[in-house]
Amino acid sequence: MRYLTAGESHGPQLTAIIEGLPSQLPLGKGDIDPWLRRRQGGYGRGRRMVIETDEAEILSGVRAGRTTGAPVTLAIANKDHRNWTEIMSPEPGGEPRKKALTDARPGHADLTGGVKYRHKDLRDVLERASARETAARVAVGSIALKLLSELGVEGANYVSSLAGIETRVPFSWDALEAIENSDLRTPDEDAAAQMRERIDQAKKDGDTLGGILEVRFRGLPVGLGSFVHYDRKLDGKIAQAALSVQAMKGVEIGRAFENAVQPGSRVHDAVYYREGTYARDTNGAGGLEAGMTNGEELIVRVAMKPIATLMKPLPTVNVVTHEASDAARERSDTTAVPAAGVILQCVIGWVLAEAMLEKFGGDTLPELQERVAAARAFAQSY
Repeated sequence: MRYLTAGESHGPQLTAIIEGLPSQLPLGKGDIDPWLRRRQGGYGRGRRMVIETDEAEILSGVRAGRTTGAPVTLAIANKDHRNWTEIMSPEPGGEPRKKALTDARPGHADLTGGVKYRHKDLRDVLERASARETAARVAVGSIALKLLSELGVEGANYVSSLAGIETRVPFSWDALEAIENSDLRTPDEDAAAQMRERIDQAKKDGDTLGGILEVRFRGLPVGLGSFVHYDRKLDGKIAQAALSVQAMKGVEIGRAFENAVQPGSRVHDAVYYREGTYARDTNGAGGLEAGMTNGEELIVRVAMKPIATLMKPLPTVNVVTHEASDAARERSDTTAVPAAGVILQCVIGWVLAEAMLEKFGGDTLPELQERVAAARAFAQSY
């Protein structure tokens, strides 16, 4: 199973092509569009979220509400493109184009991408480097989450901390409704109030804020991934997927950083055999051991840096004149931490769906369901 995305932030649309989905998977816009809306939500977002009302158009691979086994094509229109038609035109001429960007933003792809691809108008970099691209990945990931749900796997995400303010209410699967109803995706209303105050102040200061997201999955069968070769380890694939999302800079599985300063006797999860199955009372490993799922809840924590576009810009250099300048200001968010959890659940969900197909195979959803059920039964009786 694989996919490609294409499109620029202010181009006509984002496009995704997915190959390898099993046939007979129930699928429609109602499985995709709610995830696109979640991605656009959250306290601290900018004006772009008002302009765009993202919806996915399914162009191929689905008929009568079910996948056919053929490649699935998705398109998401960029409504703001009507204001950028001349600027983003693929036709030659008209250079330098309006809204050319030459003052590289520290922390963004602008300068390094300009050097790599030899662009002096850094808009040729930022248009694809923009987090707008994650809308396509959320659409793709929502289909992976749909597949996982058909296989008995459930996911969740929430804001663990924002700008150093910690969510103090422990995560619970019973709190999913509270998380969904929170504009900061936290079940801790006291923490959310403090986060809003911090975001409001950062907006006044022309600054941006980062945070830590937590993504969880339960119901995963034992043995996804492998220990036999480095590129088959599931934790490596999850880390790569998480860090490929714009502004993500760190990943831990389970209590990885806390475990690093503890003795092994306080870290590893003792194994017991109860009522005909294996059990653990703790989950310090976060559901992964030696690159494989162990049947416990998967817990992934990801650190997001503050967004690089500041309304009170940092010093930089103009790449045309080489003179000192202030970094460019593009329309942006004060924080996108709540939305980032939605994105991460989708991209990690894709990795898990891919691992399911890798292990169990099958050209149709019923085949896959039968094989997953058999593997679960075997793990209980082993």
